[in-house]
Amino acid sequence: MGISKASAQWTGSLKTGSGTMKPAHAEAANFSLTTRFEGQPGSNPEELIGAALAGCFSMALTVSLEKAGLTPRGVRTEADVKLDRLAEGFAITGIALTTTATVPGVDDAKFQSIAEETKKTCPVSKALSAVPITLKASLG
Repeated sequence: MGISKASAQWTGSLKTGSGTMKPAHAEAANFSLTTRFEGQPGSNPEELIGAALAGCFSMALTVSLEKAGLTPRGVRTEADVKLDRLAEGFAITGIALTTTATVPGVDDAKFQSIAEETKKTCPVSKALSAVPITLKASLG
């Protein structure tokens, strides 16, 4: 297995500065205080965490379904990452995953079981184990 790389750079003060976050093999994402905390256009670290979890979960769910003898046609996952201000500072306090999969021949109970187990075992979920992760999974 390889090592995945990313970098970030920040220039200026917290209030007036800006930065970029760059996965090694993808385009850079610009971010600032206003994109992170005030809803202005741009990205933030929590978005990239959400994207990483959604991507990992989608791939892992595909593998889990295949191991169960199923042939998924597609999996789409969204992640809502909640950042809150706590007494000790800012913290990610929860991530809500919503996934829809097209999987011929599977009943909902089996799909739900596979999806819940995958949520616990995908590598990014494991890395984020300090954060509560919820899952709403549906067949589409």
